[in-house]
Amino acid sequence: MTRVANAVRPRLARAAGAVRPRLARATAAAKPRVTRIARAAKPQVARITRPKTWQYTAGAATAGLALAGAVVTAAGPWDSSGQRTAERDRAVALEHTGGADHDGSTGTSSDTAGGAPRPAPSAASVLAGLGGATNRAKTAPTGPALAEVLNPLLKDAALGSRRTAAVVDVATGRRLYGTGAEEALTPASTTKIATAVAALSALGADHRLTTRAALEPDTNELVLVGGGDPTLTAHEDAGDWASLRTLADDTAAALKQRDISEVTLSYDTTLYAGPELHPIGVNDNLAPVSALMADEARTDDSASGPAPRVPDPAADAARTFAGLLKEHGIRTTSPGPSKATGRAESLATVSSPPLSALVERMLTNSDNDIAEALARQTAVAAGERADFDGAGRAIGARLKQLGLPVSGAGFKDGSGLNRGDRLTADLLTSLLAKAGDPAHPQLRPALTGLPVAGFTGTLTSRYTDGAAGIVRAKTGTLTGVNTLAGTVVDQSGRLLAFAFLASNTTDPAAAQSALDRTATALAACGCR
Repeated sequence: MTRVANAVRPRLARAAGAVRPRLARATAAAKPRVTRIARAAKPQVARITRPKTWQYTAGAATAGLALAGAVVTAAGPWDSSGQRTAERDRAVALEHTGGADHDGSTGTSSDTAGGAPRPAPSAASVLAGLGGATNRAKTAPTGPALAEVLNPLLKDAALGSRRTAAVVDVATGRRLYGTGAEEALTPASTTKIATAVAALSALGADHRLTTRAALEPDTNELVLVGGGDPTLTAHEDAGDWASLRTLADDTAAALKQRDISEVTLSYDTTLYAGPELHPIGVNDNLAPVSALMADEARTDDSASGPAPRVPDPAADAARTFAGLLKEHGIRTTSPGPSKATGRAESLATVSSPPLSALVERMLTNSDNDIAEALARQTAVAAGERADFDGAGRAIGARLKQLGLPVSGAGFKDGSGLNRGDRLTADLLTSLLAKAGDPAHPQLRPALTGLPVAGFTGTLTSRYTDGAAGIVRAKTGTLTGVNTLAGTVVDQSGRLLAFAFLASNTTDPAAAQSALDRTATALAACGCR
């Protein structure tokens, strides 16, 4: 921790120094409105006794959006899920607990089973003020002014032969700038924004993925039933994630209560259908997609990034489970595939953190395994076949139901690893604007999970000399494809959503730098 702090401190100092004058001005302008919000929020806080995760999530994101445009534009550092520490401090000042780490250390227990992770507490909603009568931010940038700044940057040869872009004012949802915005290109990992919005809309931010152990009557067959949770972990320190060790502990205790010391062990992956292997084939970026896996089927101790994977995640998880039962004196057969019947008695369950936390981890780390799981969960919710094709149909249908511009879009997977995926800059910015709409608070994690420039996730090492701490964006990279989509607060305090897509690039590093320069220019732009 000391080494990390020493490495980050100079960058924090540079970022703070660069924006301190603007921060002071914004703080002075926002103070009367913040005071009114605090007075208005206090009676409501007193009435709340069992808040739900979506309510907390709404507060987390709206604070991250509006306060970013007012009093916390540069107030790093960011916590592990990409939300400003300053938001947590602000929430405490308003008699809330705060943060977006979903770490179970604060907040009130949810309505889920005992022992489940707690929902995500955070600050009160203030986004509505961004476009309201009391808003002190200036009007949105004009299209011609944006074009004057962005057009030359988007003509950079490093961005290949095809590039599209769009910029939207989040407060109004109005497109301010576009070039080829309705042309569908390969989006790479920015596809995960669409997956996040579709899953949150279909399932809700409070939804949890449950893994269970069920005992078939009269046969002593114990079935480990996968609920599609790729974050299930067998590590001794499970953190806030569902623990396979806890499941084994509880299962063994339940078996001993029934005087059972030997079982036939099976595993059930029937929640999902179709081929498990992604069309890209065996790849360190993604495990075979299974309804049962532990630690994303990684063969090392990593939690993110590429890593070798076991070829059969479900069988591997079941063998690990058998070993954990053995530690409690429960003997098992070698596990094999099966399906739990309706008569099976659930002996123990463990549940993932809420979907809001899974979405944030997916976006921050560009986690392909979570993305494919959430795509299939969306298919299950829609009654579609839970395979790659059914998940793609379910995502497209859900986005259409939200009134988003899906013309030309196509979803071949949930992660963006499939080069057959197609999205438009218009759709990407509309997704981000929809996630910032006060009418859709359940979608907020699609914003709060975006990596923070220079601080978190896939943007940790980028923007160190640019808009560090100001740009929040999802990256996308495939051979010949570079994309970037996210949000930024401009010099006038307007929250803007942007999407830049480039195809036929030949130098990934140069293309990435060109996109970063464009986002930085947008952050520095008053553009009127």
